[in-house]
Amino acid sequence: MAFEKARTWHTKLLKPIVDRMSNVDPATLTWISVLFAAGCCYLLATAGRDSDGGWRLIGAFALLFIAAELDALDGAVARAYDKVSKYGDWLDHTIDRLVDLSLLIAIGINTAWISVHWLGWAAATMTLLGSYMGTQAQSVGLGRNYGGFSRADRLVTTFVGIFLAAIMAFQGTSDIAVPDAISSLVGFDGINALSAVLVISLLGGIWTFLTRASTSRKELLDGE
Repeated sequence: MAFEKARTWHTKLLKPIVDRMSNVDPATLTWISVLFAAGCCYLLATAGRDSDGGWRLIGAFALLFIAAELDALDGAVARAYDKVSKYGDWLDHTIDRLVDLSLLIAIGINTAWISVHWLGWAAATMTLLGSYMGTQAQSVGLGRNYGGFSRADRLVTTFVGIFLAAIMAFQGTSDIAVPDAISSLVGFDGINALSAVLVISLLGGIWTFLTRASTSRKELLDGE
């Protein structure tokens, strides 16, 4: 939730660009962002732990950055030029969810960095459930619930993880060993920058689900 507060600052930063996009369809920006996100996912899934893998991770970082900026621009352009629509809102949220899940799954299927591949699917599942709790609150007449580990938090975590993984790849750094008790529980002996992204996203998704579910339950019961 911490990085959600930076949205206002980021929107102001984008204003000079938005001012030049009066003729642009916001949905077009959304679809273009998907192409960059897909390229990022491919590089994340195939990056090794050598110098070539390091460059792939740098490429993934760059593509994800462009995709994220396009994702921010579509909404900013829609609001600035009165192009907000139900379709645009639906499309933006749908693409956001698909990109969120694809990034985690792409990291999870990378055999060079991740030894326990259920971790990516688990992180994606809990991320989806956390998001579902937010939209479900709206469906029963409550306000949009943004509590917990937000998309902005997860995105920043992913950026940091990719950057640190690139450094690990260039330097040939090994995983950090974890205690035997944790190793026997989760099934892997060490943790690296990319596996840390999955672990943080998984725990963040669980926290988000519980936080949003608890808040919605309280608001619904108090309203009866």
